[in-house]
Amino acid sequence: MQAKPSSTIPEWLAERLDIAAERVNDPTPLPVEGPLYLGIDLGTSDVVSVALDAERRPAAVCLEWADVVRDGVVYDFCGAVSIVRRQLALLENKLGRSFTQASTSFPPGTDPRISVNVLEAAGLEVTALIDEPSAVARLLDLDQAAVVDIGGGTTGIAILQGGEVVYSGDEATGGHHVSLTLAGSRRISLEAAEAFKLADGASAWPTVRPVFEKMADIVRSHLSGHEVDTIYLSGGSCALPGVGELFASEFPEHRIAVPRHPIFFTPFAIAAAAC
Repeated sequence: MQAKPSSTIPEWLAERLDIAAERVNDPTPLPVEGPLYLGIDLGTSDVVSVALDAERRPAAVCLEWADVVRDGVVYDFCGAVSIVRRQLALLENKLGRSFTQASTSFPPGTDPRISVNVLEAAGLEVTALIDEPSAVARLLDLDQAAVVDIGGGTTGIAILQGGEVVYSGDEATGGHHVSLTLAGSRRISLEAAEAFKLADGASAWPTVRPVFEKMADIVRSHLSGHEVDTIYLSGGSCALPGVGELFASEFPEHRIAVPRHPIFFTPFAIAAAAC
């Protein structure tokens, strides 16, 4: 029997990620009373902005596929700033509010100022800055667990003991490498591979499974010497059919938690860091 990931994502979070998926890039006006908290995630494959209300429910979400960040480095600074400004305009028009502050994140082991510089250039004050897996760990108030954030360019790992992050690391393997493998196998462009991966992940899975096996090996090496009971997976690449089951097979002694709509898991956690 194939191992399956356990269901350890709290229902309050699952509901909020469902709302995020429903509201992504929706320009319909939605006035909101009370404070709003903005989080911006500058990823390798996309830029995601999430505005949360006082109850940490997504009021508005923007997602734009983009190639402005590579392996934790913003190589197209002007392009990144332009995207953030476009998303700010959509959020402000939808919510009827202006944003002057936001929280953001960075992959472990990279320069935190990189994301900060982009947001400040877009006219925002950065009020909270946290590495990506630690944002998820703080959101869920985890005690003894590992958070694995499979981003576009990197896989980040944070390990918690007694509620504290005792170790974090990052490796340059992520969704971009999945697409490269798919492009080479099918002899198509990288852009076509990205589109195929998003449209038909089940068909792509047999080809890209070895990349995720490598990610599992990376996680295993970072877990060495640490005792954790649950591994939480985050990042858009985790949405591919088979990822949760693979990790459950690779780590039979751990519970594996994969949320619905994992692409919004980390951006939601980043926004919640400012609440």
